[in-house]
Amino acid sequence: MSVAMNILIADKFSQAHLADLSALGLGVDYKPDLGAADLPGALAGVAILVVRSTEVTAAAIAAADALTLIVRAGAGVNTIDRAAASRRGIFVANCPGKNAVAVAEIAMGLLLAVDRRIPEQVAEVRAGKWNKKEYGKADGLLGKTMGLVGFGAIARLVGERARAFGMPVVAWSRSLDEAAARRHGVDRVDAPVDVARRADVVSVHVALTPDTRGLCGAAFFAAMKPGAIFLNTARAEVVDVAALEAAVRDRGIRVGTDVPPGEPGGGTGAIAAPLLALPGVYATHHVGASTRQAENAIADEAVRIVAAFVQRGEVPNCVNLSQQSPARWQLVVRHHDRVGVLAHVLDSLRRHAINVEEMENQIFDGAVAACASIRLSAEPPAECMADIRGKGDILHAALIPLPPHM
Repeated sequence: MSVAMNILIADKFSQAHLADLSALGLGVDYKPDLGAADLPGALAGVAILVVRSTEVTAAAIAAADALTLIVRAGAGVNTIDRAAASRRGIFVANCPGKNAVAVAEIAMGLLLAVDRRIPEQVAEVRAGKWNKKEYGKADGLLGKTMGLVGFGAIARLVGERARAFGMPVVAWSRSLDEAAARRHGVDRVDAPVDVARRADVVSVHVALTPDTRGLCGAAFFAAMKPGAIFLNTARAEVVDVAALEAAVRDRGIRVGTDVPPGEPGGGTGAIAAPLLALPGVYATHHVGASTRQAENAIADEAVRIVAAFVQRGEVPNCVNLSQQSPARWQLVVRHHDRVGVLAHVLDSLRRHAINVEEMENQIFDGAVAACASIRLSAEPPAECMADIRGKGDILHAALIPLPPHM
């Protein structure tokens, strides 16, 4: 009798989607209040882990005896130790683009709040104060230039919404070329500092990587126009906070952020950062992706990933597979679909100390014949090829050199 594969959901997840996971034949353990410190002790026997904000450390991965797949129910995967997962042969997948609309919406909400000083207005009205003269001084957005740092799914949606407000858009991304810029109706620039120099509003949309940590620093803010608006709905760490504080104090830069510095690790707690006390700085509670629409879309995608893994052994949106295989040769073997045929091929390669880097075996109609594509670390010698071809169930075996990696 087979034993159900166990899945642990370590963050909040809709009941309907939990039922979808159970329908896949999985043993579902739902523990939405687990923290990073609790996770290692909860992973015994768990094959699939789904997290949203819970950090997955190297210690947690080391404690997981059966873990095969980690699904981040969101886009960013900086809370997961991908290097530790890769060393253990554990797949890491995410759900990119599913919260893009929600984050774009909060970016535009922050923009309007900053320009029209909506939080102060609401606070004063609630306190029984009326000060129309003070709050009737907004600049307005029509004709102002929106600058995008990064041009992924969220940035593109922000650009669309900015154009609907009558704002021309400039953008920078390493992957943005002139053809794509024309297609999306934006003006491409060569560097982030060029965005800062040209824009009246800058909105940041880059993933946190070693290359983007501190991307918006002193030179970036020095290039911004005095009194310009800076929006960050990406990650706090892509900004040099001290440089931003100086820009707010000295150059009147106004700020809207959904990823404030000093954010507590849990859902509630105290937050304190000098930036947040400065006038013209507006922060929300890292809730950009937290709409019911976005959460349902992300849960749908997480279930799709798990289903593909359970039913077909596939991992959609995997983020930790090597982009450059070390394979140098491809062995293509057409063979009868019988027990022991591929074992014979692999044993021959083992005897000649040739490592298999990648392998795929496809079955033809009728399940009489199959074709195996085996990518190898080195060229098999003639005697190895002769040994492989010598088995009666081998229909044909060919060796193809692979082009060098760029």
